[in-house]
Amino acid sequence: MVRVICAGFGGQGVLTAGLVLAEVAMNYGKKVTWVPSYGSEMRGGTASCRLRIRDTEILNPFFEEADLLIAMNQNSLDTLQGQVVQDGVIVSNSTMVNVSGLRSGVRVVETPATAVAAELKNPRGANLVMLGAAVAAIGLFPAEAFADGIDAYFAGKGHGNPLNRACFLRGAATAGRG
Repeated sequence: MVRVICAGFGGQGVLTAGLVLAEVAMNYGKKVTWVPSYGSEMRGGTASCRLRIRDTEILNPFFEEADLLIAMNQNSLDTLQGQVVQDGVIVSNSTMVNVSGLRSGVRVVETPATAVAAELKNPRGANLVMLGAAVAAIGLFPAEAFADGIDAYFAGKGHGNPLNRACFLRGAATAGRG
């Protein structure tokens, strides 16, 4: 089982990243729960989602400790790092997040997601860069196969964009398992 928190501010695509992770995991035959949380402000307010992914039925979608935190901004890291289990993984958007002073006992994967997305001419793809780093860091799915799932997800929404795949794969490469 993997417990994931994806967090940032509204407009960074954290809920979409969680939905993509959930859908691709379901397509792999996994059982998934996805629980969003967001403030009443839209863009700029706090947004997060929590996912459970496992091979067997999930009886309770809620959890207090996470195996993986995807932190798109500083506030998310500062607020949620304490919920990551010992030996868990934190993927941080190093373009916007400073991990100095982070507690010990977790593996940190720093990914310049905002900068990479801008470099790839897909500024709204920072969430996919982060998702790539997270998927690669925990080794839950092969990166290329997951990228196929991203293509299918966005094509199904009528928003097929090869730059989404490029963002995801670049993120996976930053985690060392591209």
